[in-house]
Parts: sequence; structure tokens; C-alpha cells
Amino acid sequence: MDGPLNVILFGETGVGKSSIVNLIAGQNVAKTSQNVNGCTMKATEYRLKARQMPINIWDTVGLEEPEMGVNGYLPAIEKAYALIQRLREVGGVNLLLFCIRGNRITTTTQSNYRLFYEVLCGKQVPVGLVITHLEREVNMEDWWVRNEKSIEKYGIKCAGHACVTGLPDNGKYAKSREAMCDLLHQHDGSGRYIMPEGDWLARLIMGLKAFLTGDKIGIPRGKNLERALVKRCGLDAGAAQRIMETMKESELATPN
Repeated sequence: MDGPLNVILFGETGVGKSSIVNLIAGQNVAKTSQNVNGCTMKATEYRLKARQMPINIWDTVGLEEPEMGVNGYLPAIEKAYALIQRLREVGGVNLLLFCIRGNRITTTTQSNYRLFYEVLCGKQVPVGLVITHLEREVNMEDWWVRNEKSIEKYGIKCAGHACVTGLPDNGKYAKSREAMCDLLHQHDGSGRYIMPEGDWLARLIMGLKAFLTGDKIGIPRGKNLERALVKRCGLDAGAAQRIMETMKESELATPN
């Protein structure tokens, strides 16, 4: 593989994403937080190694319950655009790591999967599933044996999985790190996905609407949205106009 493995880590607050970063690193490099006020799509970048394999990992803020409100719409677009610009600089994204708790699958779990796998990455990036909080399992892999069919039933597709605990003082911690390294090493980094400029951002803007709750009247449209793309994302006026035209063409092509 040429260059580091580029990974986006996502999931709800409280599932243990920062602990997974520390698990991969083998030391505390990420601060764990229960803050639910972070902006959707905000990302923190870490440069790590897993068995000497270099990894760039972006720990992101996903959707929470309730899902994103109107006030979070433009900030989410802004943060997603910044993330993808950074990924373009490093050659694209190789792998999504979807972090979930080892209990029931919620609607927010499914929404996060759709947001990152379908909307952000256009179903073009493989997903590795990381199941956390499995301290009480005698054998953590037993969780997967019991729940694999249920995961499939909820429409979540994965190219590999790791059953782990993120607690450093737990006896299963070392085994958890091995499981994470195994999952990362399954992917050789070939076929990096780089989001196309205009079409991708137009799809993201339209796709994010599906995750809004409540009254959607406050969503900026037309010239207001075009101005917001210039001001918040730093697009030039011509690029913003082309994105609006792409969105209009897509809406006309979509049957009512």
C-alpha cells in the first residue's frame, strides 16, 4: 500500500470512539468525552500505527438522538466539506469504522450508518464494524455469533468486524487491540475513494435533509443556500452556482 490507511471513525456519542483511537494507538492520545453538543461531521485527526502500518484516522461527531435540527444543517455541511477537503489532500478515504454499543440497534444507529456510508461516501467505501462495551462477555466474539443475522436485518453491511472493550484495566483489553489491528490489516488500502467536487456536495446537501427533525421551513434554499456555501464553505460563486444547478437537475429528475 502506498501511504497511510485513511479511516473515518463514526458512531453515536457514548459508544467509545475516542477509546477506540486509544486502543489502536496503544496509549492515550484522544480525550474521551460525553459531550453531546458537538457539531455533526466535526472531525479530529490522529496519525497512528497499527503493527507498524501507518494510519490516519478521523474521529467524527455523528448524529445524536433526536436527530439533527435545522440549526445544525449548515454547520454539518461546513464540517463535512472541510473533512472531505482534507481527505482529498491525503489521497481519499480507504475505510469506514462504524462504532456501536453491544446492545440493541437504534434508529439513530441506522441513521449514522446511512449518513456516513450512503450520503458521505456514496456506498463506495468498505465498513468495518467495531462493537464496544463487551466487558461482560466471557468470549467477546460470542456477541458476533449471536447478533450477526440481526445486524444484517437492519441493513448494515460490513466487510469485517472487531468485538472489543475500550477499558484499559480490563483483562480483555490486549485481545481487543489485537482484534482492532486484525480488522485494520484486512484492508490493504487499494481503491481509495475521492469524493467528486460538485456532484458529491450536491448529494450531501440533499441527503442531509433526510436527517432533519421537526419543521424544515428554516432550511436555507435557493440564493440563501448559495450564499451560505460561499460564506461558510469558502466556495467561489461559480462553484456554488453549479452545485445549485446540479441539485435542481436532480430534483427535477426525481419522481414525486
